[in-house]
This record gives sequence, structure tokens and C-alpha cells, in this order.
Amino acid sequence: MLIAMTPVFSILVLRGLGIEKQIGAGKLVGLVLGITGVAVIIGPDVFAGLKGDLTAQLAILLAAFSYACAGVYGKRLQGQGYSTLVITAGQVTASTLLLLPVVLWADQPWLLPMPDTNVLLAVAALALICTALAYIIYFRILSTAGPTNLLLVTFLAPVSAISLGAVFLGQSLSAEHYLGILLVGAGLLAIDGRAVKLFAGSKVNQQEVMK
Repeated sequence: MLIAMTPVFSILVLRGLGIEKQIGAGKLVGLVLGITGVAVIIGPDVFAGLKGDLTAQLAILLAAFSYACAGVYGKRLQGQGYSTLVITAGQVTASTLLLLPVVLWADQPWLLPMPDTNVLLAVAALALICTALAYIIYFRILSTAGPTNLLLVTFLAPVSAISLGAVFLGQSLSAEHYLGILLVGAGLLAIDGRAVKLFAGSKVNQQEVMK
């Protein structure tokens, strides 16, 4: 629920930096619908969770804010002529160097047993497919869709999770899940704006025909 605040932070960062001068009503309505949809999908537990550890919740909000800043900064790097592969390599390399001392201090991997083949293959899949390839796609989309539209993926994460659970794990979806999916979809359409413009244009055409 808290990580779904990422597109909101993206708009605030763009506005604060003067990159985006005006926030349209459709975008604001879409954000509200998207966040509401995520809350409905999660269910009553989302409100129970807000009574938990404040430090952990602030850390998640800080992560969402950082995610938004990364999208805006990535777009700026693209504007300076850096290629998708260069930005991806730079980001993954920098994050590895930042995390390496923490990993060495916290886990002391030289004291751990050697993982088996399945674990190594899982790590390789996470590194090559879910990280390297995913970020190449991420920055390609960023170049055309912009940071706010790109970060709307945080609305789709819970939708994807429950859909995959239903398809592959046999989990059942309740009416609240379907309502949440509809709200998220409506929010994305409102933010995108093309469906609204198409509907408004067809309505204007009908009025002209009637006249």
C-alpha cells in the first residue's frame, strides 16, 4: 500500500523541480483511484498494518520517494545522451558497490555453507532476468512514457500477484479483489487520459450530429 505512493511522489518531485508545471485533474483522480484500488485488493489488513512499526513504514515511504527520484533522474540522464545499457550498467554496478559492505558485515558469507545448484540458478535468474533485463526494459519505457507513467507499475504489482496466485496456485479471488482491479484499471485510464479524450471527442461529435 505504501509503495503504491511512488507515482504520487514522482509527480511531487517533477513539480518541485519545475519539470512539470501543472498537474491535471485526470492525473490526480487516477492516482486516488489507483491507491484506493490497491487498498481494496489488500483488504482490511492494510489498515491494521498502518498501526504497526512507524519506523518500518517511514522506511517504505522513503523507498517509494527514492524510487520516484530515480525515475526522474534516469529521465534526465537519457536527456543528456546516455544510452539505456550505460544507465542500466551504472545503476546495477553502483548499487552492488553500495550493498557489498553491508552484505559482508551482516551475513559474513565466508562462514555460510555453499548453496546448492538450485539456489545458484535462482540467483542467476534474479540477476540476469529480473534485474539486468528488467532494467533495460525499464529505461526503454522511461524514454517514451516518462517517469510518472512508468512508476504506475506499483499499482499493477498487487494485481499481478493475485492474478498469478489464482492461475498457478489455485487461489480464489473475492469480489473485493475484482473491485480493486477495476479501480486500478480506471485509475490507469484516467492518468493516461486517451480514453477520456476519446470519450469526450465522441460525445462532442454526437452533439454536432444532433445539431
